[in-house]
Amino acid sequence: MATHAAFLRGMNVGAHHRVSNAELQRMFIAIGLTDVKPFRTSGNVAFTAEREPVERLASRIEDALTRELGYPVSTFLRSAEELRGICAFEPFDRERVAAGAGKLQVSILAAGPSTAVRKEILAMADDHDALAFGKRELYWLPSGGILETALDLNAIERALGPTTRRTKGTLEQMAAKHFAG
Repeated sequence: MATHAAFLRGMNVGAHHRVSNAELQRMFIAIGLTDVKPFRTSGNVAFTAEREPVERLASRIEDALTRELGYPVSTFLRSAEELRGICAFEPFDRERVAAGAGKLQVSILAAGPSTAVRKEILAMADDHDALAFGKRELYWLPSGGILETALDLNAIERALGPTTRRTKGTLEQMAAKHFAG
């Protein structure tokens, strides 16, 4: 069973930053990581690593990807336990999630935001866009497609710093496949 999940920002979005799962797997193995299993083709990687500070591990992955790809790739790490916690957390009523046309989104953050930043962002929520924080995640339930929202996603990113977003369903599927236990 994998010990960590890496979520890579901007991977396989657009025509210029395309990386196959086989290439991604090779790059992770080259820096000494094991049990490397990319999940889908959107920059999700399950892997096992020896114990080291998470900041150093993320930095090693970012440095290796930058060298190999020629552009920076922000890397967000979560332990197996943290990923299972993200999946178990229910920030909104089940009925509201089931009734909505939008998919529950999870923005993965580099660090937990301050109380002031949390308040600033939560004040942006309305009847169409529900927001809630986890430990180092922002949960967003849009009422429709993410391109239809009036929510100022750029303002949120400016307040939080770089993030990467996945549907909660994608995280749950990854956890079930690589982090069950």
